[in-house]
Amino acid sequence: MQPEDRIAWVTGAAGGIGRCTVALLARGGFLVLATDRDTGGREGERNVEWSQLDVTDEHAVASAAAEFQRRHGKLDAVVHLAGRVGRGPLAGQSLDEWNEGLEVNLTSAFLVARAALPLLRAGHNAGLVLMSSINGLNGGSALSGPAYAVAKAGIINLTRYLAKEWAAVDIRVNCVAPGPVDTPMLARLDSATVERLVAASPLGRLATADEVASTIVRLCTASGSFLTGTVQNVSGGMVLD
Repeated sequence: MQPEDRIAWVTGAAGGIGRCTVALLARGGFLVLATDRDTGGREGERNVEWSQLDVTDEHAVASAAAEFQRRHGKLDAVVHLAGRVGRGPLAGQSLDEWNEGLEVNLTSAFLVARAALPLLRAGHNAGLVLMSSINGLNGGSALSGPAYAVAKAGIINLTRYLAKEWAAVDIRVNCVAPGPVDTPMLARLDSATVERLVAASPLGRLATADEVASTIVRLCTASGSFLTGTVQNVSGGMVLD
């Protein structure tokens, strides 16, 4: 296939997992429409088109999808990775922090999914991949805060809801629930906390961004063609669901 034959939209594309996902999709023959609030001067990559996007802005998300529709007419995959951790405990949360955590991590998924639906319907073996977390499976902790845990649990049920609703139009919907991943996001934690996270993993290490990205890409391609409504647990056994 030529790159233009398969088109993927990746949000949060400049993050650790995002960059790996973009690279794997591009190498696999996709034209990747990579969006982030800060593209970091990455324009010019082969088979990748970068643009800025705030996924919490309803108008901006709709405008981006309309532009993709005008230029390409379809999407074969949408990978929504944009999100942000918070911090706990609950007693220290302001209402603004709570609302922001839900908006960035959950409402944005609703906005992206709604905007992408007409393009995915025009795609081939189309799939939507959302980003959850083991925080959405085990209740989370103060390391990432209550809003993050609630939002990531919401992503799981949004995935299941859309998988049932969109099966009729031949769109698969899945989510990925990683444990701690060795990306710059861990820089917010001190070394002792990171060591405790490693010790809690049965495999004795953290996931790499490439390992999570590989799971995401599988869900976007023929090897994941009969998967829908699933939660891909990429925690190295830290959570057994």
